[in-house]
Order: sequence, then C-alpha cells, then structure tokens
Amino acid sequence: MIDLHYWTTPNGHKITIFLEEAGLPYKLHPVNIMKNEQFNPDFLAIAPNNRIPAIVDHAPEDFDSKGPLSLFESGAILWYLAEKIHKFVPQTSRQKAEVSQWLFWQMSGLGPMAGQNHHFNTYAPEKIPYAMERYKKETARLYGVLNKQLEGRDWVAADMYTIADIAIYPWIVPHEMQGQNLEDFPELKKWFEKMSKREAVIRAYEIAKKIQEV
Repeated sequence: MIDLHYWTTPNGHKITIFLEEAGLPYKLHPVNIMKNEQFNPDFLAIAPNNRIPAIVDHAPEDFDSKGPLSLFESGAILWYLAEKIHKFVPQTSRQKAEVSQWLFWQMSGLGPMAGQNHHFNTYAPEKIPYAMERYKKETARLYGVLNKQLEGRDWVAADMYTIADIAIYPWIVPHEMQGQNLEDFPELKKWFEKMSKREAVIRAYEIAKKIQEV
C-alpha cells in the first residue's frame, strides 16, 4: 500500500496519474496547501521541504530490515515507483538516460519556469511587467524545446510511454494561464491531446476535482 500525501497541483497530479496507470493500491491524504497544512509536523516528518507530494511505501523491498519507506520530490517518487514495478521506465542504460534527462528537464526547467509564470502573471499582488514577460517568454522557449523533441515521436523519450510523459503533462495543462497557445506548437499539441485521452489521466483529474469540491 502506498500512502500519497497530495494536493491538486501539477506536481501532485504526476503521482496520481502514475498510480492510476500502474494500478497500485494507494490511499490519498489531502494536504491543503491553501490552509498551510504542508507545515503540519506529521507531514514534515516525511517531507522536510514542506512541499507536496510525498509518499510512504508500506511494502518496500527492504521492509523486513528497515520498515516503510518515505519519499518526497515528485521526480524521485516517479523514478522509485517505476523501478519498483518495472513499468514506465525502460530497462537499457541508454533509454534510461534519455528518460532521466527529460524528467530532470521538467524538474529543473519547465516546472520552475512555469511556476514563476503562474506566480507573476496570476497570483502576485503586485504586477511586475518585466517578470511577467520574462517567465512567459521562457515558458514559450521550453514549449518550443518540447515541440522539437516530439517531432516524429509518439512519446517524449525512449520511444515509449514513460514517467517523462507523466511528469511533463500536468505542467502543460494550464497552458492558457501561462499565456501559451498550443496552436503554436503543433507536435506538442498532438501529444497533449493524446495524453488527455488516457483513462488514467482522466481518472487522476477527476480525483482532483472531487477534492477541490470538498
């Protein structure tokens, strides 16, 4: 059983998409970041960086000697779970390297830049034109990088559906908030539409919707 400590953000969606794809049993523990629940001591015990998502795996391979395993950082969680079930990550070193570079690209580039885009263009109490334009342009640049990568490909890396696709998709969902038009990125648009039709993706966003309605 996996305990998933989660909120309805792009990083949170990554893990629900993976778990729904994998069919792993899990229990969802909402952590309402709008109410600062990420600072609760029980959550900090497993996620010292006070950021969602985080998991506790109650059946790691070394459970008999070390007990449950707790893990934070969405990229690390995806890689761990993929290796655990031998799905959504390839087995050759070359293909693993390709997947890891796109996973790290999302973690170090697309996520932070789009996140700053969201902040300065939507949430910041003071409108700072320089920051707004800077992060909008950087988001567009990253969309262009991804669009180029997807030319002639069905999936982002290793010629298969992987955790790279799972990690990237939730950060493209709010493209309108980011000031991006998918018509400007035709290969990305085709991939995005294909992702949005996957049953596990649909289920993951339905879970988010129910939590937001509570």
